[in-house]
Amino acid sequence: MNRAELASELKSWGRGEGLDETHVLMIIVPEEVENTKIEETLQTIKCLGRVCVRGKNFSARLNRQMVLCECKETIDKERVPPDVWSTDGGEAWPIITIGEAPTAVEDFNHKLKWLLDAEGKTMEDLKSLFPGAHLPTSSTESILRAVGELLDKTTKPSSDGGSYFRLRPFSGILPTPAGEEPFDHWLEQAWLMVEDTDFSDKEKRRRTMASLKGPALEIAKAVRAVNPDTSPAECLKALESAFGSAESGDDLYFAFRLMQQQSGEKLSDFLRRLKRSLAKVIPRGGLPSSCMDKA
Repeated sequence: MNRAELASELKSWGRGEGLDETHVLMIIVPEEVENTKIEETLQTIKCLGRVCVRGKNFSARLNRQMVLCECKETIDKERVPPDVWSTDGGEAWPIITIGEAPTAVEDFNHKLKWLLDAEGKTMEDLKSLFPGAHLPTSSTESILRAVGELLDKTTKPSSDGGSYFRLRPFSGILPTPAGEEPFDHWLEQAWLMVEDTDFSDKEKRRRTMASLKGPALEIAKAVRAVNPDTSPAECLKALESAFGSAESGDDLYFAFRLMQQQSGEKLSDFLRRLKRSLAKVIPRGGLPSSCMDKA
């Protein structure tokens, strides 16, 4: 269990719930523990005062429930123990405070190392992007620019390979016929092709249309009949309106908040999934557009 990472997650979670970070903590408990038991146990730590549970989130990584709590008293990390024993015995429950979060520089260095490790790269790979130039390790702007260029070079598919982004078939028929992709999977790959390849718009439209059949093809044809120059992105949005989830904005936002990087998934792929999920939330009122960068 990386306490610094959990502390950073706590900080974002508390901010998202509009809570004062000097009064919030997170406790890691078994899934079946009730809120009243959590509050009762934490209130045995006198320096916290009255404690109220404000949110829960199950972590598959920890196989435990992460519980966001608000305390009446200001939290002093020097006085809060690292864990607490349940009032009815059993195992100790770890307590995470925001005071354990890394500083901005430490947090940046940690995220940079995480990103490079996820992409199988090193600092030497960054320096290789600037031959003959010195890459100052103290310059955040230079490092971010180099990381961006590195990801562009390593994750952007080439348009030379004719079969690289061949989309699986999709018809819109339910249940999904054998050999076809469910809509969410098909759409994820289609957006990846539209946003991250060097294909021309004409080629992107051709590949999209070639993967469609049945009702989905009819909708795409209708869109193009209205405007023959419809962009590939507009075509995907029309299909998303027809076949996408009927969940409310609140449901989509909740699903977005629960997203986690999957085992073996590259950070760049995870960020794309986050971006696409968030793009569904805002049009349905799950989050004001002004809060997009704070999500």
